[in-house]
This record gives sequence, C-alpha cells and structure tokens, in this order.
Amino acid sequence: MTPSTADARRRALLRTARDVADDLAADAIVRDQAGKPPTDETARLREAGLPAALTPPGPDRGTDWRTACAVVREIAAADSSVGDVLARHYVHTWSGRFYASHQDATALEEESVGERWLWTGAVRAPWPDEDTDGADLTLRRHSIGHLLSGHRSVHTAVATADQIVVDAVSAANGDVLVVRIPPGARGLSVVPAHDRLGQRVAGAGEVVLDRVTITPEQVLGRRPHDEESTTPFTALAEPALRLALCHVGLGIAEGALTEARDLSRGGRAHRLPGEDPDLFLTYGELASAAQTATAVVDRATDVMEQALDLGPHLDAEAAAGVAALVATAEAVTSKAALRITARVLELADAPGLDRFWRNARVLTAHRPVAHRLRSVGEHYLNGSHRAVAAFR
Repeated sequence: MTPSTADARRRALLRTARDVADDLAADAIVRDQAGKPPTDETARLREAGLPAALTPPGPDRGTDWRTACAVVREIAAADSSVGDVLARHYVHTWSGRFYASHQDATALEEESVGERWLWTGAVRAPWPDEDTDGADLTLRRHSIGHLLSGHRSVHTAVATADQIVVDAVSAANGDVLVVRIPPGARGLSVVPAHDRLGQRVAGAGEVVLDRVTITPEQVLGRRPHDEESTTPFTALAEPALRLALCHVGLGIAEGALTEARDLSRGGRAHRLPGEDPDLFLTYGELASAAQTATAVVDRATDVMEQALDLGPHLDAEAAAGVAALVATAEAVTSKAALRITARVLELADAPGLDRFWRNARVLTAHRPVAHRLRSVGEHYLNGSHRAVAAFR
C-alpha cells in the first residue's frame, strides 16, 4: 500500500467515525437512560464497517494504533459506552499477536476482518491484582481440546460480541492459556450488569461457563505466570488496553466540555457568556486541562505505536518506558475527566449532562490515580529495567 493510499484510507475512516459519532450523539441521552445492552449500537458499528477496520495493521487491512485511537476518541465524545466497546474490541483483536504465533495471528486477523467480528474479553495481568481472587476459570483436558468452566466479569459487549477472550488455568499442569470463545457456545451463559452508575450502554456483565468446549484452534497461546517470564512485547497487552481507555476518558472530557459550551452559547446556562470574566476563567481552566491531558495521551500513543511496530524486537527497557508513559497518561486523564465532568454541571443545566460525570467515574473507578503515580515514581527513581508488567 502506497503512502497516499494509506492516507486516503485513514481520512476515510476518520470521516466514517465522525458520521457514526453524529448518529450516536443524536439519541445518546435516551439510550443512556434506557441502559439496554448495545445491540443497536453494535449494529451501527458493524454497518459502518468499524469492527472490521479496527484490527491490527496488515497488507490492505487493519488500522494503525494512532488512527484507531483517534476513532475511539471521536466515538467516545458522542457516547463513551460505545467508545469503550470499540476500544476494547481493537485491543483484543491484537490478542493473536500478543499470545499466538505469527502465522496463527495473521490467519485470525484475516478471519476477523472477513467475518466483521466484534471482540471483547477480560485477560488478567500476570501478577496478583486487588480485583481478583484466585483462578476463576479452569481448563480440563478433553478428547477434542479442553473444557472451560468458571465465571469472569467482562466490561463491554458481553452479550453482543463475536469473540470473547479470556485466560484460564489448566488443571493438568497449571499453565495459563489465553482462549477465545464464540457466542452461543454450549454451556455459555451471560448475566448482564443492570443499573450501572455509568457506561450503561457498554454491555457489561458476567460470562458463566459450564464445561464449554475449547478446541485447539481457540487456544491463542500461553499467558506467562509472572512479570519475570513475560516477554516485553506480550507485556504490552495490558498497558495497551489502559491507553486505549485513556482515549475513551479524553472523549468523555471533550464531549462534556463541548456540550456545556454549546449550552452556554445558547443561553441555557447558570451564567450567560456575555462578558463574564469568571466564566471565561472557568472555561479556560477546563479547556487547558483537556488540552494538557490530550498532549500527554498523544505522546504515549506515539510511543506505544512505535513499540507495537517493533514486535518481538522490543526490549524490556523500552517496554518499561512505554508503561511509565501510559501510567502518566492515565493519571492525568483521570483527573482531567473527573474535574471537567463535575465542573460542567455548575456551568449549565440540561437533562443528561450528568451522564459525562457518571461515565467518567465508572471508567476510572478501578484504576486509582495513586497507584499510577507510584508506578511513575518507581520508574523515575529506579530506572527502566523492571519489566513492563510492574506498572500495575
């Protein structure tokens, strides 16, 4: 593909994202209030071709990391639940490259594009996490592969995705395998999460698996047991997801600020714009916070793209540097999104404006800023030779 052709495809994809965002924005409040699974929303994404387009870049297919994140942010500004779905979809389509052989990854990506699959999943990081308590998914040997049993919380599209990626412990030898589960598999049931505070249309829930057959073709590969045995490239899987979600957070902040500005301009605000210097100051502070977060996230995005392009040639020092930038981006974006979405409620009064704060709160609730800042400080003090997985 020539550079000019690639640029044309990139511009066309971004135009499509803007069109989809405009469509989603038109009824975002109504859909947020209904809080139904994203059946209609994922249909809109498929109709626009976004799941097929947002796969890892390859010959005449896929999308580079930076462009995909721009698409996610555009969608998230209109409806952060759908942006969340698309962000997790894109990162999970990289699962073949993170865990499988090059040949298997290529075949899987081509099939995903051809079938227009929508991906989701929940792969745990290879270290103890405060949100997990032992092995919740177990694989047992079977004549045609494995039988998968247990349960796992999934943040998006649990009932509408075409592939669900999870990790599970083999009862035979303790290996942790990353597998993909198609919808409708015998023994698979879904328990949707009802009455969420925010991200109500993301389709969160729990998958319950009772002796679900996993064929050898559905096993992507091994997930290392700990950070010491994790290769630098495979270890990017977790920070890649966190960085994609930073773009969702930026979309929330930008969407809230834009909606409040339009309300102020239209006179539907607590204070009319006129010549109010205090109002100018507030908007200036909030716009600056959004622009600062954007600059930090964009830098992390560029570095992540370079690391992903290196593939197996990525070294541990560079990977740890990427993780430190992602942790910084998370800390800055979380603070900006929560601050902006709370302050706009003081500036304008309109139904549905509160959804931005609720969505930002749910998106950032499980990623405390203090943990990220400690990671950044540890990296700054001790250097970049620790494994990327150290940035919890």
